[in-house]
Formats: sequence, C-alpha cells, structure tokens
Amino acid sequence: MNMYVSNLSFHTADDDLRKLFEQFGAVSSAKVITDRETGRSRGFGFVEMGSDDEANTAIKSLHNKDVEGRAMSVTVAREKAPRSDNKRW
Repeated sequence: MNMYVSNLSFHTADDDLRKLFEQFGAVSSAKVITDRETGRSRGFGFVEMGSDDEANTAIKSLHNKDVEGRAMSVTVAREKAPRSDNKRW
C-alpha cells in the first residue's frame, strides 16, 4: 500500500521517514519530496509497505502524531492523475 504523508518537518529525511514506519512492518520505499531548485523538503512524502494490514496499522498509529512539533497526516495515497498534453494557452 502506498501512503501519502504530509505536514512533515522540513528536517525530516528519507531515512527518518523509513524508521518511523518500520516499527509497523517492512517498508518497501520511503521518499520525502524535495524542491527541484533548492533541494529543500516540501513537507510531504510517500511511504510504501507491502502488507496492507501493516500499512493500515501504521496509518492508525501515526496519523495526527506529533513529530518534531508538527501533527503528521498519514492517508492512503491516491493514484496520480494522468497529465493532459492538450493544454491550451
């Protein structure tokens, strides 16, 4: 299951995110999204876990949990909407 994690501290790194979720099971990937130009965290990321049961436990346990002074939000990630190449200017 792929999860969307938001309201992260700007100091949170990929490894920090992975360690936070690993207490609930095996993490396939953990990625904090960064700004292309500055490389600075954008305050959100994605975590993928192979087991839906472990992912659901992580969501229940970590949603609204205070991490570095911020109430982290954890939800099931939605599929990315297809991009339209037919933009009109």
